[in-house]
Amino acid sequence: MIRHIALFKLTPDDADTRAANIDGMRERLQALVGVIPGLRSMTVEPDLALTAGNWELGLISEHDDRAAFDVYQAHPDHAAASVLNDVFITDRIVVDIETAG
Repeated sequence: MIRHIALFKLTPDDADTRAANIDGMRERLQALVGVIPGLRSMTVEPDLALTAGNWELGLISEHDDRAAFDVYQAHPDHAAASVLNDVFITDRIVVDIETAG
């Protein structure tokens, strides 16, 4: 299984706009489960702000294998969902790991 982990910094919008942007991102990306073959799960959640300096939003997706991850990355529905996120994301960092499961 491939686990895709992404952390995001967001534009400094007011709290209501930020929450709406996160909700929209969550809705668009979690809707891809069951649409993109091999995409097992998608979690998109804001940081709890328990520690100063944390990244503000996290995403974890799980894919059957490398081939399924490649399908996800190239899938037009993923591209469409992601382009809308670029409006409020200022930076991101990603790690992809292979796990048993």
